[in-house]
Amino acid sequence: MAYDELTVAVLGPGGTGGLLAALLSRSGHRVICLAGESTAQTLRKDGIRIRSAKFGDFTAPVEADTELREPVDALVIAVKHTSLAAALDRVPPAALGDAVVVPLLNGVEHPATLRARYRPDRVAPTVIRVESTRVAPGVIEHGSPIAEIDLAGDDVPRDRLDALAQALTSAGPTTRVLADETASLWAKMSFLAPFALLTTRYGLPLGDVRTRHREELTALVEETAAVSSASGGPADPAQALARYDAFPAATKSSMQRDAEAGRPLELDAIGGALLRAAERHGVEVPATARVVRELRDAGH
Repeated sequence: MAYDELTVAVLGPGGTGGLLAALLSRSGHRVICLAGESTAQTLRKDGIRIRSAKFGDFTAPVEADTELREPVDALVIAVKHTSLAAALDRVPPAALGDAVVVPLLNGVEHPATLRARYRPDRVAPTVIRVESTRVAPGVIEHGSPIAEIDLAGDDVPRDRLDALAQALTSAGPTTRVLADETASLWAKMSFLAPFALLTTRYGLPLGDVRTRHREELTALVEETAAVSSASGGPADPAQALARYDAFPAATKSSMQRDAEAGRPLELDAIGGALLRAAERHGVEVPATARVVRELRDAGH
């Protein structure tokens, strides 16, 4: 698989998937976006338009379909966890073949779901750090200077991961291959869970949460770190708190934005998964359990 001639399918060409699809297309790769019929028609006709301070403003042509109908080198899964099951119907296992599966989802449980459906030695759990928004079908605004990707996949052949990382880096986002997928996923979970749960619970940006609810934030950070450690991931509560303190005060979590917009929340993929891991390893997480319960009681 030469990195300069990949065929990449993108399931969910929204803020993140659309950005990657356009960047890969601009870099010379063949890109097939998988979406509903109306979105697919728009993408076939107009391509994907990017507005980005980092990557420039440009339009990239892509192919688009409602279902994958041929083998590809890689499948990028960029849907939310809440719509994963329905979205996977667009990618029949027989059509996918030997492709590397690159899920960009939050949480830690989706790799097992994907390994049960596709070749387990081709699933490459991946973490992406980017703020990118779909403002209309095929129109993406990338507002932040950050676009970084951590590829992992303990059983995926290293040359496949290296080729994909090279293609992504040459297209724009700085991409590295990590040796331990569990550590990578839990590093993200340890940062994301306290931030997402508390900003959503109180309907406040990070600046207010870290001042007005500091004690609770600290408790969730310490509990999440303990579960991460028990699960084989990193644990550094002080570093997590320092990262929160360094973020702009107005920062909101994507879960909070979903709540504000009335969209389904990834509460089970983040909070639920954290509680299940805690129970599996016998770790007490009373503060996290209470916040998750309160969010569920509020109808989330």
